[in-house]
Amino acid sequence: MDFSITEEQKSLRDKIVKFAQRELNEDVIARDNDQAFSRDLWRKCAEMGIQGLPADEAYGGSNVDALSCAVGLEALGYGCHDGGLVFSVCAHVLACVVPLSRHGTDAQKQRYLPGLCNGGLIGMHAISEPGAGSDPFAMRTRAERDGDGWRINGTKAFVSNGPVGDVAIVFAVTDPQKGFHGGTTAFIVEKDAPGFSSGKKFEKLGLRTAQVGGLTLENVYVPQTAVLGAVGASASVFATAMDWERILLVASHVGAMERLLETSIAYARKRSQFGQAIGKFQAVAHKIADMKVQLEAARLLTYRAAWRLDHTKNSSLDAAMTKLFVSESLVKAALDTVQIHGGNGFMAEYEVERALRDAIGSTIYSGTSEMQRNIIARWLGL
Repeated sequence: MDFSITEEQKSLRDKIVKFAQRELNEDVIARDNDQAFSRDLWRKCAEMGIQGLPADEAYGGSNVDALSCAVGLEALGYGCHDGGLVFSVCAHVLACVVPLSRHGTDAQKQRYLPGLCNGGLIGMHAISEPGAGSDPFAMRTRAERDGDGWRINGTKAFVSNGPVGDVAIVFAVTDPQKGFHGGTTAFIVEKDAPGFSSGKKFEKLGLRTAQVGGLTLENVYVPQTAVLGAVGASASVFATAMDWERILLVASHVGAMERLLETSIAYARKRSQFGQAIGKFQAVAHKIADMKVQLEAARLLTYRAAWRLDHTKNSSLDAAMTKLFVSESLVKAALDTVQIHGGNGFMAEYEVERALRDAIGSTIYSGTSEMQRNIIARWLGL
């Protein structure tokens, strides 16, 4: 098997790394302290083409395959030290641009994708609720027929980009008798729709520059043309978003892991204790060696899963395995980096404590590690 990437993919990676290092890392500590989302940096990412990577060229995208998209997002995670910005961009691309590209009508794509690709619009994916996180069957948001359209009522929680978003993919129950599979529908809802409102940003442990909050829909009317996919077919829309998100969001984590590895190596070579560089001590060297092994394993698993997105009918098992392994590897790499830095690792100025705070959420969002293990177990017939 050939595990190399193409010259085009190498070029894409190099361009995004250089862009991110040049444009996205100024005042990261201050932005994290202020929990500030930067629309200016968002637009710069869009000008670089990142938000439109998987979208068709006819709508302003780059139309790259899933593996190339993974390479691009890995480069963003490596070059950009602002984990919140990386997370916001990835959530937008993978849970909004991708399902719209895969399930939208030509009219829907023409209306929304150009803005989602050029940075003019920020996308949201609204399925979680206060009482329905990992259990979509407990969803309480309802959409009822109203003439030629629908009336939606409900509350959504943990919506990435919620406080700053412009257009949301909202999941609602349309036939309570059928449950999630067959009884729920995805709708495209614009933030200016009467009755649609976003709450304040949540205070978070990490990813502080990413804006996450709740959405409220009070008697929101949408036309039939707002249905994404088909009535009762939201499970397919959700599966697309989750497969792409679980595989390609963690591609950005692979980039972050590589940066943490390089940071740890540089510090272990420079820092001296007891008359020698701390990298000469086996306890430190072994941590770094393990980080290297986990990085390479994570990259191979991610690349394979991304390739399978375009070449197999179902990638849910690959997505669950990739999400589980890479997210837990990222947390370990971040924790070991802090430990290698000792007291300095606890200090904000070295930026590794922020990397650890940002990493913790990776085992929770897009489905917890426990849920990924459940999915893997079901695929194994357990």
